[in-house]
Amino acid sequence: MGDHVSTEQLSQNTVKAVVMAGGEGSRLRPITLNLPKPLVPIANRPIMGHIINLLKEHGITEIVTTLHYLADEIQNVFGDGCEYGVSITHSLEDTPLGTAGAVKQAEALLKDGTFVIISGDALTDCNLTNALKFHREKGSLATLVLSRVPNPLEFGIVMTQPDGRVERFLEKPGWGEVFSDTVNTGIYILEPEIFDYIEPHTNTDWSKDVFPRLLEEGKPMYGFIMQKYWCDVGTLEQYREAQEDFLAGKTTLSVPGELTAPGIWVGENTIIDETVTLESPVCIGSNVRIKRGATIGPGTVIGDSCLIEEGANVERSVIWDRCYVGNDVHIHGAIVGSRVTLKRDSRLQDGSVVGDRCLVDVGSTIRPRVKIWPEKSIDRGSTVTMSLVTGNRWRGALFRELGVAGLSNIEITPEFATRLGLAFGSMLPENSLVLACRDSSRSSRMIKRSLMAALLSAGCQVVDMHGQAVPVLRHALKNSEAVSAINVRKFPGNNRLSLIEFYDENGGYLPRNTERKVEAAFFREDFHRADPESLGIIEEANQVVEAYTRDFMANLPQFNMERRPRIVVDYGYSSVSGILPAILGRVGIDAISINSFNDARSAPRRPSEIQDHTTNLQQIVASVGCDLGVLILNEGENIAIVDDQGIALSGNTLFAAMCQLVAQTQPSGSIVMGITAPTRLEDLLKKQGISVERCRSGVRELIQGAQNADVAFAGNENGGFIFPRLHSGFDGLFSITMLVKLLQMEGLKMSELVAQLPEFHLASDTIPCPWESKGAAMRKLAEDKTINRKVEYLDGLRFYDDDSWVLVLPDSFEPIFHVVAESPSLVDSQALVREYSEKITQLQAESS
Repeated sequence: MGDHVSTEQLSQNTVKAVVMAGGEGSRLRPITLNLPKPLVPIANRPIMGHIINLLKEHGITEIVTTLHYLADEIQNVFGDGCEYGVSITHSLEDTPLGTAGAVKQAEALLKDGTFVIISGDALTDCNLTNALKFHREKGSLATLVLSRVPNPLEFGIVMTQPDGRVERFLEKPGWGEVFSDTVNTGIYILEPEIFDYIEPHTNTDWSKDVFPRLLEEGKPMYGFIMQKYWCDVGTLEQYREAQEDFLAGKTTLSVPGELTAPGIWVGENTIIDETVTLESPVCIGSNVRIKRGATIGPGTVIGDSCLIEEGANVERSVIWDRCYVGNDVHIHGAIVGSRVTLKRDSRLQDGSVVGDRCLVDVGSTIRPRVKIWPEKSIDRGSTVTMSLVTGNRWRGALFRELGVAGLSNIEITPEFATRLGLAFGSMLPENSLVLACRDSSRSSRMIKRSLMAALLSAGCQVVDMHGQAVPVLRHALKNSEAVSAINVRKFPGNNRLSLIEFYDENGGYLPRNTERKVEAAFFREDFHRADPESLGIIEEANQVVEAYTRDFMANLPQFNMERRPRIVVDYGYSSVSGILPAILGRVGIDAISINSFNDARSAPRRPSEIQDHTTNLQQIVASVGCDLGVLILNEGENIAIVDDQGIALSGNTLFAAMCQLVAQTQPSGSIVMGITAPTRLEDLLKKQGISVERCRSGVRELIQGAQNADVAFAGNENGGFIFPRLHSGFDGLFSITMLVKLLQMEGLKMSELVAQLPEFHLASDTIPCPWESKGAAMRKLAEDKTINRKVEYLDGLRFYDDDSWVLVLPDSFEPIFHVVAESPSLVDSQALVREYSEKITQLQAESS
């Protein structure tokens, strides 16, 4: 198996190993409901069996396992290790102690020398001999075995110095934090002194607790970059792909069975009819019977003691042991658990999963990505379009920047919304209060009702806000006992998409870790359902507009205006038209209203639609001689402005104008802006004594930054402005009123204020980049010695010097890079963007 075992390997018998085997493998459900992840088979051998063989190959035969989930199952399979030619001692966790705490519990078995930690549920053929040699040569206390992967988001990123010494790592980053494609595999080589850094009986993690402390104290900690195969097997898709990689020879691990032909392995006592077509690579277990006319492969694994009837067709699929596959059954790209019966003419389509002991009756079809939980029956002739009991498999990343989005009534359907609502409600304590709101579109009404019903099923109480504007919703959330809110609306920029947003108790977006929990509950379809006596109820929202208006008025600057300003307001067919006119009248602002009826279908969202409304607004302002014109966007969150000369203010000009007014009238608080905001604006504010705080790019990061106690104002170049005293979200209504009031306080027209501002010379572009190349491109860019600029890692890679900067930011949801630059002149900024865009393109070519 694998590389030749050297004398040096044999001398390493004093080295022990810890196999971490306590995880649940929840992302692999339903196939891990009855089986711990280390026992999940790859090519008919448990993953942990491959790992034990790997350890033995490298001369490591004394093994300690750490067990928790379904520990008895693992003990029953491996026992004391004698069948594998090793010695195994099992260490059981009564309660999870974390990756390091579990090893600390076994300290007495490991304290006499170097030991290796390796995951029992990740597939690898790592050359442990070379890793141990590296560890000893470096005199390392802790050596992390690293691997380079196409998508580093789900792993801990590790950056090392040229000699391998670890200098930085980050657990499960967003794309804006990806500085490399080199990740932590969870394989460690440690000296027993490491136990001094772990408290007994305490939940402790290597990456979060122990290694950061070693780094802080400057202890010798190195990274060994392995050149071999490694796969986390973290999802069902990765599980199937790992099977194909294994059969394709991408690892040096042995495939069970006899190699009867190139790429075809067959176990003992298996009978295959001579008319059967086997398309390599294929792995067939022991005691299997395959009858005439069947077609097996490519990329297929069939477990022990299966019966495949005549005319069956199985390709790119994994079938576990003791399954029955009937006549003319077609299985394409599926996973089939143990003891499953698939009767004749059934169809399992790509990405479908059937759990243990299920019965799929004659002529049934399991649609793509559908999962059937164990011990279920599918009636004859059924077409299953969603998982039995709990729901359909969606996509790998459920949450996007602002929430969950998809095509209205195609991807975002009532069924989908119900499952999403159950997943969210299951994360909340029973009897939690949740606000629910929507825009006026039909699809949003439909989806919101499904979400509300699901929340009631999970035992939550719901306050129905109906179609209130988003700022009113955020204000109500901040000033109520609600723990969260959901909002359904058309997606900004595309009215064919529906957007479901989730807010926390402060009116900001849910933290990413909470979104991951909701996503995990959604994908594994593990929902809480309240007792019938404890179901939630729906109440009507009570005087939320009145409360919003009171706080709105209380937070405005109090002074008598010499004259009543006159403005034009294009309400953009939003619900704001039912609130803002009365407020403007109360504060002494005369307003001409257009497009003031509530119709979400007609609201401007696409850039061309916004431009059409802006052009119309310019004409009206110029013709009637108003002080300014305002276009309200995104259900009251954002605004676009036309000044008194009929000139549309775009991007950073409007943001800078708002910042300047706030600085001149409210100098005590700080201003928050994103990393892409102009440096010249920051310099202008600092000269006036204003504290400026930078945050990562993105709406949620800006809202989070605005929640700090000393913040007076936050905003971005898209007309989104936050006044945290009112609430911590964008508020176009308050922004309009504040803009007019502050202009009056300063005795300025909008055009006069703009004339006082410096010019901003920003340039930007987007560069296509495949997902699998992003991490490598960022790593190589960070390592580029030809770049004679300082580098900042707040969000992406920001290269800067005294008078210019360029930001390279991988998009979190699209296969692209954003490149933004600022210099003393627009020409220089454009040149910087071209330079770094060309670098990214070149690095992609080198990686392909």
